[in-house]
Amino acid sequence: MPDAPATPSTSRGRKPVAEGERVPAKPPEGAERTRDRPVYVPRVDIVETEDALEILADMPGVTRDGVEVTLEQRVLRLRGRAELPLPEGVAPLYLEYEPGDYERAFTLSEAVDPAGIEARVRGGVLRLRLPKAGPAKLQRIEVRAD
Repeated sequence: MPDAPATPSTSRGRKPVAEGERVPAKPPEGAERTRDRPVYVPRVDIVETEDALEILADMPGVTRDGVEVTLEQRVLRLRGRAELPLPEGVAPLYLEYEPGDYERAFTLSEAVDPAGIEARVRGGVLRLRLPKAGPAKLQRIEVRAD
């Protein structure tokens, strides 16, 4: 019997996503759309090395000036703005790639050292290095008498 054709998998009730397709971000329930351009959730790969975690986020069209990485209360936020530079005098007739914004957030565990996070972007891929926190050190607390 021949194997069934390969289809994209679904996860937690989500619609299947074709290879290479960008996933639009869904606004929170009851929220109004206030942007005139699409917002995408960048696809990521997260890998672990001996001393760090690495996040590779696909953000086609994003350059160093169009990306922002912030960390607040252990929430790491990735934001990017992709532009489609066209030569002067050229008008788009048909586009399969629509420029837009990218947004994604991750909650970091205590195992990550937030002071050592590094980020680089190259060729539309944002690469973050999140160093692992060292072992907790014993701290003596002085006890005083009243």
